[in-house]
Amino acid sequence: MGRYRAGTGMSDITPNVGCHVTGYFSDRIATAIHDHLYAKSIAISDGENTVLLICLHLLGVPDYVCVKAKELICKNTGIPVQNIIISAVHTHTGPSISGLLGTPPQITYINALPEKILEAARASIANMRAAEIAYTCGDCTAECHNRRGRMKDGSFRMNPPKNSPDVICPAGPTDPQLGLLIIREKGTRQPIAVYANLSLHYIGNAMGCSISADYFEDYSKALQRIAGENFMVILANGCQGNINNVDWNTPEVRVEPAEMGPYYKQQRIANIVAAETWRVWSSINEKEFASEGKVEGRNSWVPFKARTTTPEELGKAKKLYFSCDQSNFNEWIYAREFVLMQDLPQEYDILVQTMHIGNTAIAALNGEVFVEFGLDIKARSPFPHTMTVGLANGYNGYTATDQALDEGSYETRLCRHVRAPKGTGQAWADAAVASLWEMI
Repeated sequence: MGRYRAGTGMSDITPNVGCHVTGYFSDRIATAIHDHLYAKSIAISDGENTVLLICLHLLGVPDYVCVKAKELICKNTGIPVQNIIISAVHTHTGPSISGLLGTPPQITYINALPEKILEAARASIANMRAAEIAYTCGDCTAECHNRRGRMKDGSFRMNPPKNSPDVICPAGPTDPQLGLLIIREKGTRQPIAVYANLSLHYIGNAMGCSISADYFEDYSKALQRIAGENFMVILANGCQGNINNVDWNTPEVRVEPAEMGPYYKQQRIANIVAAETWRVWSSINEKEFASEGKVEGRNSWVPFKARTTTPEELGKAKKLYFSCDQSNFNEWIYAREFVLMQDLPQEYDILVQTMHIGNTAIAALNGEVFVEFGLDIKARSPFPHTMTVGLANGYNGYTATDQALDEGSYETRLCRHVRAPKGTGQAWADAAVASLWEMI
């Protein structure tokens, strides 16, 4: 245990106009930059070990980019790779970083990312000074909803029609906990950084061809505006694979006023989450800020064997794909996915990373993990406070529950970003919990 030091740094990772924009079935080309994208880094040291919390304004970060970035950071700073978490926020208006559905990857942009991540990391390390850290949490129940609906005909549907008589109920839980690490300068009590964590897919806007960090950066601006200070703000996404902001199960349908502009909704949600952050932050007892503690990170590797197509499925897919018949575009896209999947590895290992900063633990999981696994990790964690960060250290797509895989719907339909078989999420949760217990 030693005295805390903390610092922040960031680098601009905004792509050029004309890049491919990811997040939809069809390809889009960026025609404007609404707001800049950043790689943000928070460095925290206990005098002996240093950990880095790095978050990028991207839909996801490919595994090999994370590996390369961590190698660069380790080589240039000496911080071991197990002490570095790299995650993405999951904006759907960012550059294409993986070949998903109808969008090709931006190879040149992707190859430049490791150096950009290193730039942010080195700046955060250089800016470290004596710090105090506290954890608190808020509640965003009104903004977090399970997007899978159980239908009367026995099917399951993502984002069913609002107030539809054919919907029975949501098909799963939510995790509305807003986890917050508040980091401030020792002595002056000036804020250095806030590392927030909420399981909420993304908010989105009506400008699909304008580059934006979505509500994640609007949250940063809103919190700084409320606090009246300039400091680092990271909103790290959580286990959000089946969670979004669409409340289709309420008697009242909220209509976003068109005259408020295309970004009104994401700004509104950012303001709500920032206000909740400020509410609980302002309620922290001074005695809860610790000026010393221990920081530590660990890596666990879990074997992954991907789901694959049957020969019959592949044969049908090839026939449709090579026919170029796009009259049913979504089906043609899935046929294309089946063909392209054949070039992907079928067996490999997935990184499950754990970290603790004093009495607060972080479990970092790959891709878009269903909320049930995050709740499970929090329930079994030996630490008094636990955050679950998704879209971390790689993007393996959706990891659904075994039950959801039987039920079906978008998050379970086989394609390049939906290949996790039954048992995957539970294996990751078990690995995370076992690692957390080893750190006690």
